[in-house]
Amino acid sequence: MHSIINYINEMIFRFLPETRFFKFKQILCQIAGLELGDNIKICSSVRFLGQGKIKIGSNTWIGPATMIISTAEVKIGENVDIAPRVYIGTGTHEMGTDGIRMAGKGTKKSVIVGDGTWIGTGAIILPGVTIGRMCIIAAGSLVNKDINDNTIVGGVPAKVIKNLLTNA
Repeated sequence: MHSIINYINEMIFRFLPETRFFKFKQILCQIAGLELGDNIKICSSVRFLGQGKIKIGSNTWIGPATMIISTAEVKIGENVDIAPRVYIGTGTHEMGTDGIRMAGKGTKKSVIVGDGTWIGTGAIILPGVTIGRMCIIAAGSLVNKDINDNTIVGGVPAKVIKNLLTNA
């Protein structure tokens, strides 16, 4: 993404109704370098930060106040629903070893969200996580490990609640 274009987009987004003008917002995001499928619905208070590649599949909804910080690739599948105030980030740090600062060298790890997944309000998706297809991430969950397809997870850190195929 281009920082200056992204900044201009944020300024324009502030004047647009939260849940209207989706096609216009999609065009602005594409100009900023996001790769978007068809019929993407991005609320006006969504923030995209960082220089990493962001790909969002068709028929995906990104709710109010969601923040996606991309230093590595973020790939969101088709038919994904992301509730308000979700955080998806790709940057982190190694543990510091110099005795001065605990946040050491910066690292980046991609995040992948599979098709048909629903991410609940206030969920946090940490760097390096792959969420499978047709998953449900409960509201307020902290996802720090990969999630298999057709799984409901919840909690801090997120734990498997149920496999949707086996009902276990």
